[in-house]
Amino acid sequence: MSTNPVRIFVDADACPVKSEVERVATRHKIQTYIVSNGGIRPSPNPLFKLVVVSNESDAADIWISENIVANDIVVTSDIVLAANIIEQGARAIKPNGDILDSKNIGEILAMRDLMQDLRAADPFRQSGGKSFSKNDRSHFLNGLERLARIKV
Repeated sequence: MSTNPVRIFVDADACPVKSEVERVATRHKIQTYIVSNGGIRPSPNPLFKLVVVSNESDAADIWISENIVANDIVVTSDIVLAANIIEQGARAIKPNGDILDSKNIGEILAMRDLMQDLRAADPFRQSGGKSFSKNDRSHFLNGLERLARIKV
């Protein structure tokens, strides 16, 4: 059993689910760190801490990686960050609600690399990315709720 309370870290610059994180974190009384390069309004919620990092590439990812401990929860779309924090024993969830873990992160990294190679080979290739939906938001709420309830 872990002696550290679970915390949530949000890779926040382009995160569309900050208000959903706040709802779940408040319900479970979880300390939450909103990590950003700036431009995000701080929450008055005492459980929320805004961490502003430099504008250097990956500064938020580095800060999160250096400050998490096992069983913390990280909200991120960054697959490389997710792989790093999973390796450290933390848990990752994407804003669309997909939970990333040691069982699926290898395949997800491989698919990311394949798609990068395809885009590099064909500069006219359309991204094909889908827009963020209400269903994604609901899926995220359910996934974060499940992670928050896991007793460590």
